[in-house]
Amino acid sequence: MNEQLKKLIKIEERINYLLQIKDYTNWGNLEGFKSTCETLKHTVYDHTEEQLCGEIRKLHDSISFLEERAEEHLTPMERVRIVRSIQRFSLKDILENVYEDYTELGGEGDANIDPAMICAKATMVRRVKKKTYTCSVMVIGQETGHGEEFRNGGSCKPEGNSKALRFMKVAETEGIPIHSYIFTPGSYPVEEYPGAAQQIARNIYAMSKLRVPIISMISEGGSGGAEAIGLSDYRMMLSHGYYSVISPEGAAAIEGKIREGSKVPKELIEVCADRLRLTAYDNLRKGTIDRVIQEPQLGARRDDFAFFAKLRNEMIRATDKVVIDTKSFKAFRSWEIRRKKTSSTQEDEIMVNWDLNKDETKRLLALRSKKYWAMGVNGYEGEPEATLNLYNLARVKSEKVYYTIRYDILKNHKKQVGKVIKDVSGEGSVMIKRLTEPVTAVMNLLAKKEDKKPTRLITYTPSVQVEEQRLVDPLELTDTYTSPLANEDRTVSCPNADKHGCKDLWIPDLYGEFAGVCETCGHHFPLEYQWYMENIFDKGSIRFFNSSIRAGNPLEYTGFTKRLEASKNKTGKNAGNLTFHAKVNDIKIVTTMLYSDFRNGTVGSAEGEKFAQACALAKRKKRPLLAYVHTTGGIRIQEGTLGVVQMPKCTMAVREYIDSGGLYIVVYDNNSYAGPVASFLGCAPYQFAIRSSRVGFAGPRVIRETTGVEIPPDYHSARNALKRGHIQGIWDRRDFRRNLHKALMTMGSPNLYYR
Repeated sequence: MNEQLKKLIKIEERINYLLQIKDYTNWGNLEGFKSTCETLKHTVYDHTEEQLCGEIRKLHDSISFLEERAEEHLTPMERVRIVRSIQRFSLKDILENVYEDYTELGGEGDANIDPAMICAKATMVRRVKKKTYTCSVMVIGQETGHGEEFRNGGSCKPEGNSKALRFMKVAETEGIPIHSYIFTPGSYPVEEYPGAAQQIARNIYAMSKLRVPIISMISEGGSGGAEAIGLSDYRMMLSHGYYSVISPEGAAAIEGKIREGSKVPKELIEVCADRLRLTAYDNLRKGTIDRVIQEPQLGARRDDFAFFAKLRNEMIRATDKVVIDTKSFKAFRSWEIRRKKTSSTQEDEIMVNWDLNKDETKRLLALRSKKYWAMGVNGYEGEPEATLNLYNLARVKSEKVYYTIRYDILKNHKKQVGKVIKDVSGEGSVMIKRLTEPVTAVMNLLAKKEDKKPTRLITYTPSVQVEEQRLVDPLELTDTYTSPLANEDRTVSCPNADKHGCKDLWIPDLYGEFAGVCETCGHHFPLEYQWYMENIFDKGSIRFFNSSIRAGNPLEYTGFTKRLEASKNKTGKNAGNLTFHAKVNDIKIVTTMLYSDFRNGTVGSAEGEKFAQACALAKRKKRPLLAYVHTTGGIRIQEGTLGVVQMPKCTMAVREYIDSGGLYIVVYDNNSYAGPVASFLGCAPYQFAIRSSRVGFAGPRVIRETTGVEIPPDYHSARNALKRGHIQGIWDRRDFRRNLHKALMTMGSPNLYYR
C-alpha cells in the first residue's frame, strides 16, 4: 500500500502542476481529479490492492491525456507559469546533476552577499575513446530556490551582479570557460552604490571583452537582469522558457494604462504575453538566441535526470563549438560537432582542448563582436549609410586607411620622435651644465662686476585714449535661439517655491533670458531638445547621418504601427535617436541624442543601430563621442528582445570605441531610466547630469511594487546620483557648452585627432 500511496502523491503533484499552469482554472476537470486523488489518499486502506491499482491507473491515464493536450496548446503565458513553478529545476539542481563536482564561491545558502546569485567552480569529466579528461568551468547564474524566500526569486541585487563579475574575471585569469545560467524575472531595483543599473552596465562592459568562451542558457530571462550575465558567445534557451523585455504583467499594466494598486485583467496579460513574442522559438526566429534545447513534456522538473544528461551534452558541445570556431584547423571537428548536435550519446568522439592561445583569443573576441553587431538588424527599416551602396563602402574603407595612416602611424611616429628629441635634449642640457660648471665658476671670480644702475621705465601715454576692445567669449551662451515655450504670456511657479521662497516667473523671461532656470534656486524647467542643438554646438556645424534608418514594428505588435507613424509625423524624424556631426568651439565631435518627442526616447533596433554606427564613425575618425540623453524611458517594449539585445550590442560598440582611445561623454537631462542607463550609457567613464534631472534604473512605481518601499521624491535626483557615485558632476544648463568644451580639452587619451 505504501507504494500505491507514493504513486497517488506523485499524481497529486502532477495535478497541482497542471493547475498552476492553467492559472488554477478548472480546466479538464482538474479540480475533480484532485478531489478524487485526495479521497483515495484518505481511504487507501479501505480498498483492495487490485481496486486501488485500477483507480490509480485511471487517474494516471486521465492526467497523462490532459498533459498531452496542455503541451499541444501551450500559450506563451502558460510557458511563463511553467518557468515560475516551484517544481521547476533550479541552478542548484544543475550543479548537482550536470557537473561531477563543484565548489560554491562567495557564500553559501543565506550566508551570502546575495543568495540570488550563485558562483561555483565546477568540473566536467569527459570520456573520449576510453579515456577521461577533467575540464574546469566557472558556473554563474541566478538561483530561484524552491520556495526559499532569501533567494528573492532569482532577482539579484547589485552586490550579486558584482560578485558574478568578480568570479568571471577569476575565470579569465585561470583561462577556463564560463557557463552562465539565467533564471531571473529581472534585477532588484536598488539605486544605492553600486547601483542596479550601473552594475549591470559594468558587467556587460566587462563581459564584452572577457578572453574566455562564454556559454549561456536561458530558462527565465527578464530584461536587464538577464543581460547582467547573458552576454555570451553561444546563447541557448530552453524550449519551455521565456526571454522578454518586460514581464507580461508589466506590459499589460503599461498597455492598459492601469493605475497603481489596480488589478491587471488576466485577459490583457495573456494578450501581452502573446504580443511580446517571448518564447524560445520566437527568439530563435528573431536571432536573439542560437539554439533551443528541447525539454520534456510541460518542461523539465527537478527530478528529470534524463534532461540533465541532455543539458550536460548541450553545454559541452556548445563550448566545443565556440572553441573550435577560434581554431585555424577546424573543418573536420566542426563537421563532427554539427553532426552530433542531436545525438544523446554520453561518450564524445572528439576531444577539444578548451584552452585558448593569444591568436585564438583574438578570434574569439572578433567573433563575439561580429555576433552582437549583427543582432537586431532585422528590427529596423532602411540601411546604414556606411553600407548603403558601393560608393559609401569604398569611402568608409578609404577613410579608415587614411585616418589609420594619419593618426595611428604618422602621428604616433611623430610623437615617438618628439619624445626621443626631448629625452636627448634633457640629457644633453644636464651634461653640458655639469661640464661647464668649473669654467663658469672661475670666470665669475675673475670678471669684474660693475654696478648696474636701475633702468628707468619710460611710459608712453597716447594723446588719444584708445578704447579697449571687448573680447567675445566663444563659449558664452547666446540668444540665437529662444524656446517656443516663451510665447505664452503668463506666470509659472517654481516647484521649490515653498522651500526657497522663489517668486513666480514670467514665462517669456523664464524660457527666454533665463534659459528655463529659476533665478532664485536654480531649478531647471524642461526644455525641448532643439534648444540644445541650437545653443550648445557651433552655428551651422550640425550634419546628420544615418537619418534613413527607420524604427519599425518587427513583432507586428498590434496597434503599434499606427502609433509609430504618429511619432514620425509629429517629429519629422524616423527614429528616437538623432546622430550627427557637430563642432564645439571648432572641435569636431560625433553626437548621439535620445529625445523625448519620439516614443519618449525609448530604444529599439533602429536607435541601437544608429548608436553603434555613431561609435564606429567616432572610432574611425578619432573624434570624441557625446551621448546627450534628453530623455529615455528605457527599452521599447513593443520590440521585445530585439530591443533588449541593443544593451549588449551598443555596449560592445562603446567598449571597442573606448579601447581605441576614444573619449566618451554622457550627459543626462530630464528623465533617464532603465535599459540604456544599465548598459551603453551607464558604462561611460565620464557621466554628467543637468541640474534637476533624474537618473535611475526603475521608476518610483516599479520600486514600490517590487520592494514595497516608499521612496522619497528626490530618490532619483541628479544630486543623489552624484552622492552615490553614479555620475561625475552636475552641470548648469547655461554652462553646458563651456563645461563640454572643458571636458573635451581635459579628458580623453592622446589618440584623439586634435591632441
